[in-house]
Amino acid sequence: MGEKNRFGNGKKIARERIEILFENAAEWAGDDEESSRRCIQIAKRIAMKQRIRIPKRYRRLFCSQCHTILRPGINSRVRIQHGRVILTCLECGQRKRYPVVKLHANKV
Repeated sequence: MGEKNRFGNGKKIARERIEILFENAAEWAGDDEESSRRCIQIAKRIAMKQRIRIPKRYRRLFCSQCHTILRPGINSRVRIQHGRVILTCLECGQRKRYPVVKLHANKV
């Protein structure tokens, strides 16, 4: 059996496409929800196919269950309890929990 021909810059192209898709999804979030969801689904599929992680700034931007862009106060609720940020999607009820990061101020 022959070895598959793999290109070295496939992951780089995938990262660029994921960024473009998330920018489009954020732009269309208020107007066209279905197109916004579709962009997120395609971005997730690209990331899985190339086996790369979606950057944290994008992962926290959407609901992993219903693929909607989370906009606090409009379709999501943000609470802080017991040292965690709890982000609730009001479309499907999915909850995400993140630890609260404490920033230390430099003492003068």
